[in-house]
Formats: sequence, structure tokens, C-alpha cells
Amino acid sequence: MPPHRQSNNAPSTHTPWGFRNSKVFHVAICIVEDIDGKDVSLSKFKGRPLLIVNVASQCGLTTANYTELSHLYEKYKAQGFEILAFPCNQFGAQEPGSNPQIKQFACTRFKAEFPIFDKVDVNGPNTAPIYKFLKSSAGGFLGDLVKWNFEKFLVDKNGKVVERYPPTTSPFQIENPDSLRLSMDFALAILPVCLNGVPETQMAVANDG
Repeated sequence: MPPHRQSNNAPSTHTPWGFRNSKVFHVAICIVEDIDGKDVSLSKFKGRPLLIVNVASQCGLTTANYTELSHLYEKYKAQGFEILAFPCNQFGAQEPGSNPQIKQFACTRFKAEFPIFDKVDVNGPNTAPIYKFLKSSAGGFLGDLVKWNFEKFLVDKNGKVVERYPPTTSPFQIENPDSLRLSMDFALAILPVCLNGVPETQMAVANDG
């Protein structure tokens, strides 16, 4: 099966990894375009925990999120943690710049070292395939639509979408056990869980507590 490239063309009827209704993050056959216009196979991130975020440069949430995302990445990148940032201009037209402008803003002002990709749609008929999959895997109370800039999806190292956070959730809260809906028996942050590979059965018990 040839790689499926991220595109803003007509929506596909299957996940970006070629598995209809899949609940696992099959990155191996998905290709996206990075902020420099180069094709990137997401297979390079296989086996790593991922935080996937739709970013914007002119949002009231921009400074806090970019600052905290950069700190989080610096803290956990040696353990294999990756942040994948997808610029999006669908919310208040707050990401109007070109790719070079977005890159300069993020990397100069906030020293962002995590991967930043081409601008995408996260809602509507031109939704990027990766966001179709993320939303179908983690609907919940947030529903089928991404609500605003800086909504966050946490994917564990086995490719499972384990949490979805609203835009107002601070990246620092993601590693703070007190902010997560986990049983006190396991008093663990989701992020260390993803990094350490806690078995799914244990996660299920924790979530049912």
C-alpha cells in the first residue's frame, strides 16, 4: 500500500493510515508536509508518545502554550517524547502567516525545537486526515469538532489516543497528576504513563476508578 500523504483535498473515507475505523495510531504509512515544505513520514515517530497540537501565532493562548510546550519538550525529549504542532487558521484567523513566518515566530520567540508542520484544517470538509483520525478516536464530551487553537491529543507509545485536552488546558497540567481524571490508586500523570508504557489493562482500571 503506498503512503498516504496529508492533504487538504476531498476527505477520505478511511483513516490516514489506511485502516477503516482504526483506533490505533498507525503512523507507518502516513506522510505529512513539514513547515519547510518537505515530506515527512510519520513512521519516524512510531513507538514514541506524542502530543499533537493545533497551534496559532496570534491567539490569546499562544504565549503560555508555546512557552510551556517548549519546556515540556525539553524535559521529556530524551525519553522519546515528541510534540507535533500543526498550524491552523480556522479559529479567528489567528494563524494568517506564511510557513516561513510561522517558523520564525515559533523558533525565534519561543525557541521551539519540536516538529512544526504545514498549515492544515482541523474541521470541515478539508480536515487533514490526521485530525479526522484523532477526532474519531477521542470524541468524548468535546465532540467531533476541534473547539479552538491549542487543543491537544495525547497518543501513547503504542499508538493509542489516551487523552484529549481542551484548548484552555495548560501543557504543564498534562504532567500534573492532580489535574487528570485518574484513580488515586495510580496517582500518575498521563505523560509518564505514556513514556513508561503502563499496560492498557492497568490504564483501564485507573480510568474506571
